[in-house]
Amino acid sequence: MFAFQPNKSLFIVSLLSAIMVSGCQVVSLKQQAINVTIANERNSILTHKKLSGASLNVLSMSGKEAKVCTQTPNDCVADLHKIPQILDEQLLSTASELYLAKALSLSESSDCKISKLSKHRKEEEQKVIQQNYEKCLDQELESLDKSIRYSYAYLFKTSRQPQERIFDNRQVQIRDFYNQALTKLVNVHSLRNPSKTITPTIKIGKSIYTIDIESYQRLQNVQQLEQFVSSYNMNFSGLRAINRRDGFGSDFVAVFPSSEANRGENKYILDPLNYKYPNGTNPNIHKARYLAATIIAQPKQATASVEDVLNNPNFEIKVYDPYNTERVNIAGKAYSLAANFSAPYGLWLAENNLGAAAYLSLIDRDQHLTMPHLYMLEPYNPNKKIIVLVHGLASSPEAWIAVTNDIMGDAILREHYQVWQIFYSTNMPILESRFQIYALLKQAFGSLNPKDAAAQDAVLIGHSMGGIISRLLVSDADISKQALELMNNRQQTRLRKHPVIGERLKMKPIENFDRAIFLAAPHRGTDYADRWFTLAARKIIKLPATFLTTLADTLTSDDVDLKDFVKTLTNDVIQNGPSDLSKKSKFMELTASIPPEKGLVFHSIMGNITKSDDPNVITDGIVPYKSAHLDGAVSEKIFTGGHSIQETPEAVLELRRILRQHLVDHGLYKQKN
Repeated sequence: MFAFQPNKSLFIVSLLSAIMVSGCQVVSLKQQAINVTIANERNSILTHKKLSGASLNVLSMSGKEAKVCTQTPNDCVADLHKIPQILDEQLLSTASELYLAKALSLSESSDCKISKLSKHRKEEEQKVIQQNYEKCLDQELESLDKSIRYSYAYLFKTSRQPQERIFDNRQVQIRDFYNQALTKLVNVHSLRNPSKTITPTIKIGKSIYTIDIESYQRLQNVQQLEQFVSSYNMNFSGLRAINRRDGFGSDFVAVFPSSEANRGENKYILDPLNYKYPNGTNPNIHKARYLAATIIAQPKQATASVEDVLNNPNFEIKVYDPYNTERVNIAGKAYSLAANFSAPYGLWLAENNLGAAAYLSLIDRDQHLTMPHLYMLEPYNPNKKIIVLVHGLASSPEAWIAVTNDIMGDAILREHYQVWQIFYSTNMPILESRFQIYALLKQAFGSLNPKDAAAQDAVLIGHSMGGIISRLLVSDADISKQALELMNNRQQTRLRKHPVIGERLKMKPIENFDRAIFLAAPHRGTDYADRWFTLAARKIIKLPATFLTTLADTLTSDDVDLKDFVKTLTNDVIQNGPSDLSKKSKFMELTASIPPEKGLVFHSIMGNITKSDDPNVITDGIVPYKSAHLDGAVSEKIFTGGHSIQETPEAVLELRRILRQHLVDHGLYKQKN
């Protein structure tokens, strides 16, 4: 039997040898998480307060520290220019990030901010603070100017074309540097030189940026803007998605001044079709105030060399309407123009709080909604079909957020449609709302060139009470005889003396529409309006005071018993909107059987909160199927959901399908198989 005795000396030597060998190994293999790998490739000064890996790699060639270079980019960039081994793409991209990092650092410094408390300091101290503030902003602008120039040079003036780097992370980074630097340049310049007028030039040190608005027709002859704000970072809690188009350029929202001050007295007009409006136009037809805009900065000469891009002071900022311009020519090549289509709509909703106004008007606490209003959501385009949206009870254009945003997000629909929103007081009698909205739409369509594509084949979409109104807007009916039968002899005599009142009972379709969509519309009324809590609410909800006052004042003021007539009329015949929704109401008795005009294409969409397929059982909780159903519909879709069915993804998809089919039927679009 043999026993092995280890040699201690040999063991120690072997151990030391192993240690020495491992100590000489500089590189070792280690697996890292995929998110870390991607972050290392894509992070930059915009996502972290650190330079990108690509820029750090270039700086290592010069022996410069990143911290030093972000504080003194001029010196570092000058040194990089002297190193021949650094390629043009490496130099230009790194310089772009260094100057942007400097600008970001300045923007966060105390010198580039003025505290609200500074106004309480001595006058001399305030002057010093202001001087430091302006100096800091000037420095920031100079850095942003440099970042834009180096970014542009990288993107369009290197030996490789952008198409050759289409999958490079670095190119995406530099595009973002460019877009952000341009955004901040406009914003910082507005801080440094406060003005609501559109200035012809922006001067930054030796650089001169000429503002070119020739490509944006709506901005022509505009003296001032209320706001010109970047939409890149806008986020709206009520919007399911932000509809963007990726591309080149910085997206903004241009906000035109409000015309509220020029509207004059907010009064009710009994005969809007024949009323002589000041300036000849209805002030309740609102052109788009919140407009999408995209800007790009480029050298004035498309053939500019790299040297010209970096050092020639003459640059230009071109402003585009992204609805009308999808691609822009840059350095002799066409590229996709960036856009944010949701931001103008979201900002309009956020700043005007239409939902609150809707509830206040319902109880006659908000007199701003005496007359209905029409809002165009984008500048009028004669080549795009019009969609008109009519909301329901105690609602507002906010009811159409999902629908409108999806239309803007669908490239086909956005190309072929423009949206008009109706906003009206829902405490008004439904027949009165129908008459006023009819007049409003007749005036809006009447202002268009009848040869415009937009003046024909429009689509009308109504939800709930808005669905009833929409049906009556495309109907041909005279219910005067039936209405007279519901009045006593005295009321009949009075009504005959005032034909303008009788005009409410004679309905003609708006010929500009050739398709209508009704969502959850109680065409035959609803029991919900007669439940105890709804009945109580109906007693609180009043007819607009201005409506009743104008009614009394307009008829014949010399009648002694006029007030008594108005009182009996409003008690017996004229009810508020919620009361009209009762299937027992006189309104339903008069209108429930009125169909859309013959030949009109129409669709029905409704919700179902039950699990039943029985037409006698199906309901959305407020409107039963039998009330929402209309014979003759081209399509009828029932989706799982409550009364606000227009907010569901299924209903929105169905609306998109119908709108595309509308384009197909008119030869404007060909469905792909």
